[in-house]
Amino acid sequence: MIVDKSLQRITLFLVALAAFLIPFMGSSLSLALPVIQKEFLVNIIILGWIPTVFVLANAAFALPFGRLADIYGRRKIFTYGVAIYTIASFLAALANSGQILIFFSFIQGLGCAMIFATMVALLSSVFPLDQRGEALGLYVSAVFIGLFLGPLLGGLLIQNLGWRSIFLFNIPLGVILLVIIFWKFKMEWAESRGEHFDIRGTGLYSLSLMAILYGFTTFHDNFGILIFIIGVIGIIGFILMERNTKNPLLPFNIFKNRVSVFTALSMLLLNISISAIAIILSLYFQALKGFNPEITALILASQPLMVALISPIVGRVIDKKDYSSLPILGLILIILGLGMLIFLDMNSPLYLPILSLVMVGLGQALFSSPITRTFMGSVESKIYGVASSLFSTVIYLGQTLSLTILLIIFNIYLGQMEISPNSYLMFLDGTQILFIIYTLISGFALSFTLMVRRQR
Repeated sequence: MIVDKSLQRITLFLVALAAFLIPFMGSSLSLALPVIQKEFLVNIIILGWIPTVFVLANAAFALPFGRLADIYGRRKIFTYGVAIYTIASFLAALANSGQILIFFSFIQGLGCAMIFATMVALLSSVFPLDQRGEALGLYVSAVFIGLFLGPLLGGLLIQNLGWRSIFLFNIPLGVILLVIIFWKFKMEWAESRGEHFDIRGTGLYSLSLMAILYGFTTFHDNFGILIFIIGVIGIIGFILMERNTKNPLLPFNIFKNRVSVFTALSMLLLNISISAIAIILSLYFQALKGFNPEITALILASQPLMVALISPIVGRVIDKKDYSSLPILGLILIILGLGMLIFLDMNSPLYLPILSLVMVGLGQALFSSPITRTFMGSVESKIYGVASSLFSTVIYLGQTLSLTILLIIFNIYLGQMEISPNSYLMFLDGTQILFIIYTLISGFALSFTLMVRRQR
């Protein structure tokens, strides 16, 4: 690979800024929901659909957009994604009802899917394998800076300028991205150019995956279970159909490589085990400990802050040395951090959850960049778009499954009860079971990571 330092710097800046923007928006939006509910007077179901449709669109369409990027150009799809995301943010800020906001949140999700389908693919296209670790480390750091600043800066924007300000915040950054793309970012990568795009497979895959994700989030009722089953049947049909397709949406030879399979499974299980931590601890701090939202946000920020600080260092290390032990060490720290939370109760000292969050954040930093580098290094460059988007989809699936487990356990222990002094013990019992489950799942992630090391 011919190395163009200027192109590398521009690509890294564009990807890092986009990687910051989207998690910042997601973490800010969660704070804005109560304010949106008061203004539009919507019920909790409509309110819940605002972030839900964003996630559904992102997860269901990332893979098709990744395939389109490989055929028609990764820069092109990334550019369309930034433009759609920016325009949808502006229109969402003008929304005058919950339903309109849901629609533009879905369009935002489509733009986000284009961006996330191409970010790692662009970095992998520009940076050779011996320089890719540092780039991926900075990319991961940007994602978690967004998650770190979302509750803090987003909270200030909402408090002083209203909920619409978090959507308007996206616009100047989106414009900056587009100006740099058209001014400095001219090169294109389309190593599957000329191949057929599978429209039938895309339709079946996207609808089935949305059904599965929706079914996950409503698994506690019969309708949710039915939708989930329909989605699973659809995915099985998609797999059978794609096996006989000349240019499939998802090249199944990816799954013939055990390194690709084991890295994807370890990333899936990691996200299942850690994605619900912030929700559980937020409820614990505010409902049981009586902390205000600002203090709670500062405590919870310790996890993404650790990832943001350590990931660039990890990235530089993995370009120079054998890094196979880093993701293993990271998962051991995560297992220990989750294990500590099993013993959380009313009288636990504050340092216990903070230390746990720091350990989990450090573990994530040691795990994420190396495992992403390993996965992208195990596939052909012509399908970097598909591989990048598949990895993003795996992360979203893990996050959704994590929340599904949370909903099921809390439904068992709390049912329709609100968290109050009368239900504190039931909440803590449910929390203990959740952290036992998440700790065990992270143990399975460790086993797959050990298999990756043996395969390499």
